[in-house]
Amino acid sequence: MTAPTLATRQTIVELLSNMQDAKEIRSYLQRFSALDQTRFAVIKIGGAILQEQLKETADALAFLHTVGLTPIVIHGGGPQLDAVLKERGVETPKIDGLRVTDAATMDAARDVFIGENIKLVEAVRAEGVEADGIVAGVIEADYLDKEKYGFVGEPTNIRLGMLKSIVSSGAVPIMTCLGIAPGGQLLNINGDSATRAVVQALQPMKVIFLTGAGGLLDKHKRPMQSINLASDYEKLMKAEWVNGGMRLKLQEIKRLLDSLPLTSSVSITTPKELIRELFTHGGSGTLIRQGEAIRTFTSKARLDRQRTEGLIEQAFGRKLKPDWWDGLDIHQVYMSEKYRAGAILARIDDFIYLDKFAVTEEARGEGLSRTIWRQFTKQNPVFWWRSRTVNGFNAFYNDACTGSVKRGMWTVFWIGEKDWGRIEKTVDRVASLPASFEG
Repeated sequence: MTAPTLATRQTIVELLSNMQDAKEIRSYLQRFSALDQTRFAVIKIGGAILQEQLKETADALAFLHTVGLTPIVIHGGGPQLDAVLKERGVETPKIDGLRVTDAATMDAARDVFIGENIKLVEAVRAEGVEADGIVAGVIEADYLDKEKYGFVGEPTNIRLGMLKSIVSSGAVPIMTCLGIAPGGQLLNINGDSATRAVVQALQPMKVIFLTGAGGLLDKHKRPMQSINLASDYEKLMKAEWVNGGMRLKLQEIKRLLDSLPLTSSVSITTPKELIRELFTHGGSGTLIRQGEAIRTFTSKARLDRQRTEGLIEQAFGRKLKPDWWDGLDIHQVYMSEKYRAGAILARIDDFIYLDKFAVTEEARGEGLSRTIWRQFTKQNPVFWWRSRTVNGFNAFYNDACTGSVKRGMWTVFWIGEKDWGRIEKTVDRVASLPASFEG
């Protein structure tokens, strides 16, 4: 295997330095590296990304390969095909969102996909990483409806042997969305359909869509950080601001995740932010998971003490003091149904205090923490918390907080408070709270 280029090494150094928490990165690397490498991730790259962000895409793929992770890459070429068809004077109507593909359109699609495949393979190789292009041969398909759509295919089988062979050789497999019908006829396959078929066959931990928007947008046109389908899907599907295109995308992603283990997820991000999305708790883009329902409690009566304490001790790696639970005056608790992530907000004097925000090691990267954070911050516009100044998770807290002040071993954070007299008083109060853990 060729060595990474200087540019790739510089990109790696820059990305790692910006992430701030080496422990966080190692945690994700260990989890991903433990997998059979064909099951790490499937990355779907749209044609527009290849037009506009080819260098950034190649950098991100080179980074993953350099740290020992090999994604399966699928790319499209829709905008490029539109341009070639217009150039050739070929009209292609669409039915149900699918491009009707006659012989002339199929010839153009073949030429475009071969060209885009070569372009991406060469861009990755230019970064010092081996890549093998696959124009066709992995996806077996049959005609979706020959009379209605022409040479449009529906995947029937994925030949995993070819993908595994390329990964074993040390190269990144980069494939098009072309399928082969019985008899050898090439078929044009919708990009999401091709991705779903490969995902169902491989059962990867991560499924990634690289887009220009960098995520699914909320009603204010800002990327949503996370979507927990168990708690969010029905609400989103009923929301007036969720348009037809986004509705179809959500349905497709839910269908895809329904066929995968609960540990799997879908990330929608940009090439530039791909590494941050994969390797940090805060992420960048939209993380979508089947997830767990998040339950809200306003007292300790219905909260399972043993499981709550177990979650906190596992997340922090320390033993709680025996009197912690009895001294807890709960304001609200947001807890995942399996007690793998939770936030405990307490009432102290005249302010709300985030006493514990805990996520088990196995649940990190699943989006549970983002979902819980989003829910309790929406319901509590003003609250306080503290964290040891050496805590690597402070990078996330710094991005989220309104302000922070260091007090000895603690950094005190707050959201929403703007009265400096009150801030000064409350910072000292929070910093002087008794420790929750033994030792």
